[in-house]
Amino acid sequence: MANHTSHQKYDSINHKQAPVVVIVVPFPGHSHLNQLLQLSCLISSHKIPVHYVCSSIHSRQVKLRAYGLDPFHNSLLTFHELPIPTFISPPPNPSATVKFPTHLQPSFEAYLHLRQPVGALLLELSGSAERIIIIHDSIIASIIQDAVSITNAEVYAFQSISPFALFYNIWEARGKPFPIEAVVSQIQKKLPSLEDCFSSEFVNFVTYQYQFMNFQAGELYNTSRLIDGTYIDLLAKLQTNENRKQWAIGPLNPLKVLEQSNPNRYHKCLEWLDKQAPKSVLYISFGTSASMTDEQINELAIGLEQSKTKFIWVLRDADKGDIFTEEVREPELPGGFEARTERSGMVLREWAPQLEILGHPSTGGFMSHCGWNSCMESISMGVPIAAWPMHSEQPRNTVLVAQVLKIGLVVKDWNRRQEMVTCSHIKDAIGRLMASMEGEMMRKRAEELGEAVRKQSAAEGGVSRVELESFIAHITR
Repeated sequence: MANHTSHQKYDSINHKQAPVVVIVVPFPGHSHLNQLLQLSCLISSHKIPVHYVCSSIHSRQVKLRAYGLDPFHNSLLTFHELPIPTFISPPPNPSATVKFPTHLQPSFEAYLHLRQPVGALLLELSGSAERIIIIHDSIIASIIQDAVSITNAEVYAFQSISPFALFYNIWEARGKPFPIEAVVSQIQKKLPSLEDCFSSEFVNFVTYQYQFMNFQAGELYNTSRLIDGTYIDLLAKLQTNENRKQWAIGPLNPLKVLEQSNPNRYHKCLEWLDKQAPKSVLYISFGTSASMTDEQINELAIGLEQSKTKFIWVLRDADKGDIFTEEVREPELPGGFEARTERSGMVLREWAPQLEILGHPSTGGFMSHCGWNSCMESISMGVPIAAWPMHSEQPRNTVLVAQVLKIGLVVKDWNRRQEMVTCSHIKDAIGRLMASMEGEMMRKRAEELGEAVRKQSAAEGGVSRVELESFIAHITR
């Protein structure tokens, strides 16, 4: 793996004859960085040079957290660390009425300054290959707008959210431009509103980006048609460009992750999981962009303790724009909680290897914010979800998980989002998921879906594998 700390002269001697070079441009939120790193590793495994382009802060961040991946011994994967302006990196506000991480907005705005250095890099790489393929996160399309002037460039958008949520969002925003089937319509009526899902600043940011989404040759989705096939077909009907192709190539995350060959990468929580009974542990994590008040954390702790369920709880505030700056709040737990639950659980305050935890045979449930990265990891590992949405498309993903796929239950109802989730409600939800016949049925469905999704991704002729091979064949044609 090569690393470029700034825009440097590309080694054209090694790659001058490359028929295709791929450039990947992620959005700076962690789940976005992670999904596109996974995609980069997948594409480079087909012997195609891949250039992963971001700022130095975000390159360092995604490499630090790359559990389950091995980008470090990949000679076909090059990291380019391009300059962005200094930005303020305030802490999150756990008490904010709207839970969207507005504290990250300065980092998003700074990222848009990548347009010029990315444009220069694209121009340079375009001379080293017959064709350059640019894959960008859909919500930073403006950064790669200068690709339209490069004759041998093709641009593809990567959608980091579920086609389920994406379709309904666009269909509603466009005034419901065509009728939908009765089943899809019934689900639409059950969807929570988008009120309080986003900040107005972020809505403006994304609206600006979408004006640069009309020259893409296709779109990539981190999902399987087993999960989202109906909605991928409906999204195709929404396309203004009939020639735009679509590929559902997920799950992007590795499907076999529990490797102990490198003991330095084997986290202490996995050693603890090794000693627990199968399907007995509840994993609790609300992602990298959500924060809870101390009062809500207190209710969750009490409900968890009263449930008497084994657990691993990742208790962290949301990421700051720059995760390497100091002054991170340490959320409070009730006095004596960790001592009382020492034998039944583990509280982690640092980064945790989520994919390995979900893939461990002792893990039987996942209390999650339902971000799409977490949903796909949980689905691919066959683990049912206790859904606690916070912002963005998470409330709508909750409907997909609980009502469409029927592999989970709802802990926090979005219609009552301003209310505290009480310890008794949390205890009941954990009991339903982990120790009831209803939970067993969800777990069985989750395991069956996970097995089917893994098979469709790994087995020859599986729909996700066929779609990935179709994309690779298309860009190398």
